[in-house]
Amino acid sequence: MSRRFARTGLPLAVSGAVSAMLFCAQPAARADAPASGQILTDVIFSRYTEHSDNSERARRLLSPFSAARLERDLGRSGRTLTGQPVNLADEKFVVYLPALRPKSGFGLLVFVPPWQDARIPPGWAAAFDRYGIIFVSAARSGNDESAFDRREPLALLAADNVMAQYPVDPERVYIGGFSGGSRVALRVALGYPDLFRGALLNAGSDAIGSREVPLPPRDLFLKFQSTTRIVYVTGERDAAHAAEDMISLRSLHRWCVFNTDSQTEFRAEHAVAGAAALSGAVRYLLGDAQTEPHRLSACRSGVDAELAAGLQDVEALIGDARRAEAQKRLIAIDERFGGLAAPRSIDLATRLQ
Repeated sequence: MSRRFARTGLPLAVSGAVSAMLFCAQPAARADAPASGQILTDVIFSRYTEHSDNSERARRLLSPFSAARLERDLGRSGRTLTGQPVNLADEKFVVYLPALRPKSGFGLLVFVPPWQDARIPPGWAAAFDRYGIIFVSAARSGNDESAFDRREPLALLAADNVMAQYPVDPERVYIGGFSGGSRVALRVALGYPDLFRGALLNAGSDAIGSREVPLPPRDLFLKFQSTTRIVYVTGERDAAHAAEDMISLRSLHRWCVFNTDSQTEFRAEHAVAGAAALSGAVRYLLGDAQTEPHRLSACRSGVDAELAAGLQDVEALIGDARRAEAQKRLIAIDERFGGLAAPRSIDLATRLQ
């Protein structure tokens, strides 16, 4: 499905990555919501949960081989993977509280920006007021920051803290982003379908089932296939990102993810979505996931058959003492199937060692 909207917005993008240190803290108590319809700036949260723990993120967001390699690398320097990646006392967020509070609870959109400051894009507040959605975004979470060490955990911490402090409907929790932040949003949505029910991908996307965007463990991926809604919003004149959207969308369908929508913002270039485009995307996210049991079952069977054949090939190569070929084939399986291939892929890697 494709739709068009008039546009307003700001084009912004940067690139790069850095690392972070490990800290721990105690969770904060739930607080009453202050008056609605306001922007809260320089917000400091204090609640940590398992979602943002380094080992849990490695389990969900990295392929099994990548997670094992990271743990080995840390072990060589006397460190462990367990712990929190950021000190929340040093982090600041912006929170928008909408004028409307639905009876079922607020919706929530966690936004990953490409820029460094914490702000709400122009024109977006009206849509959040209309649909009763809280907006939250972290500072120092732009493209210059490490996705694994900062951008991903900051998004998870933002969601957990807002849900702890305000009456949020867990069935209306979403993640989104613009440009490079949109790519991070897709990764987090893929790894955390039990937290986020959908993702808004604004002018930035990747194919899933790759070295860059590995599939999560099987139980999480089955949930992602069944319940997560993905909506793409990209400018009509942003040809490069529109082409990437098509590749990303095809990869979702290839991996049996069918709750998707693609929307085009009329006359827009590479710019954050305008108010009308945002409203159209939010309307899609608020809808119910539509599953076609027979189509989903047939697609999953095809994926399982392909994976089983690949693992069987590795078994045969090991049996024939063709260890180098088996290793190469197994790495390719880990990059393509990620958590779907575990624990058998891990067992085969152990045999090769």
